[in-house]
Amino acid sequence: MGASLLSAIGLPELVTATPQAYEELVIELATNPEKLAAIKDKLARNRLTTPLFDTKRFIHHIEAAYTEAYRRYQARLQPDHIQVPQ
Repeated sequence: MGASLLSAIGLPELVTATPQAYEELVIELATNPEKLAAIKDKLARNRLTTPLFDTKRFIHHIEAAYTEAYRRYQARLQPDHIQVPQ
């Protein structure tokens, strides 16, 4: 789940596959203030532009999904995947 969230916020460079790789990344960031600052800056920028933090879009999409699910229920259709248009 962490990898998914990091990718969604545009920071895939923080995803690690092993505990050892995680430890190496932590040490690298702790000993390289410039790189840590760049990561923090990127997070601050991406927080304002990525869908992960776009609450209005999320609300719109989940309401559309609920509406479609209820429409399908009223039409006595079987459960299925619901595609919400962008």
